[in-house]
Amino acid sequence: MAGIVAQCRPSRASDLITPGAASRVRLFSLRNAIDYSAYVVVRLFVCIVQAMPLAHCAVVARWMATLCASLLKIRRRLVEENLRHAFPEMTAPERKQLAWRMWEHLFLLLIEVIHAPRKIHHTNWRDYVKLANADKIIRAFFDDRPTVIICGHYGNFELSGFVLGILGFPSYTIARTLDNPYLDRFLNDFRGMTGQYILPKEGSSGEVERVLSQGGILALLADQNAGRKGCWVDFFGRPASSHKGIALFTLASEAPTLFCYARRIGGPLEHLMGTDAVLEPRNMPDEMHSVKGITQWYTRQLEQTIRQAPEQYWWVHRRWREYQPRKKKPKTSAESKAA
Repeated sequence: MAGIVAQCRPSRASDLITPGAASRVRLFSLRNAIDYSAYVVVRLFVCIVQAMPLAHCAVVARWMATLCASLLKIRRRLVEENLRHAFPEMTAPERKQLAWRMWEHLFLLLIEVIHAPRKIHHTNWRDYVKLANADKIIRAFFDDRPTVIICGHYGNFELSGFVLGILGFPSYTIARTLDNPYLDRFLNDFRGMTGQYILPKEGSSGEVERVLSQGGILALLADQNAGRKGCWVDFFGRPASSHKGIALFTLASEAPTLFCYARRIGGPLEHLMGTDAVLEPRNMPDEMHSVKGITQWYTRQLEQTIRQAPEQYWWVHRRWREYQPRKKKPKTSAESKAA
């Protein structure tokens, strides 16, 4: 009997793996190796940047801006199209210069995020950040209701949550999970360092309800394309699709809603953070009591803010997309007779 069992038992564990499963294991191992290698490269880059003075980093940002805008011409057509529609009064050389300054800003943003944990803390944050209309922000945070903060891909929006945490106001942000799990964990560790917690974009409705019901602070990026089924509003004179959920959070919870920004006003890590507009759901005019009304309100605020420093906006992303109407399927003969 023991001999029969021994003959039936596979000689190697690998014999239990089918060819298809083995292929998937190899693919997973390769993907994992690539992800980890990318993570190591990013960590090495972060260490190099942290070892450099901010003034030297600013010089590197200008070099990289020239590389991306003038030599590699990354997304040049998209950036040019966005700027031409947003600022038709600008000349071609002015738009070209604005595109270069946008790239400089993006690299400065990255440098600031890397340096912030080592430079900004509870006792010196005033050396790096000035507050505008702080009384409005504090009043909303100490309200017995939750607070919804809206911002766009403008200025250093990553720094906003970091500084709020330093000031003692933890916030929750909805963000897409990165495909690379190592980089996703690394980025979220930075965000959570002072109390900015990340909720996954998919399947976090229960967590959002909990934050709102407990009077928490929900911070949202409001300038991402929502596709055909989004709420269509005017943005720089063009129709743009926006997510409806942001307005629904405000309407459902009656949360004071602030449009906030973190604009660079000097060199690296010199920012003005604040709000120029607060929406009070209990005192809104009738035309604002709708998803369309609230969405158009914060989109208009974002446009006005961008115009103050247009180089600090992400003109590289596809905010405006044109969708062709879906073609209706032709009816079958049976359906035609039934009609």
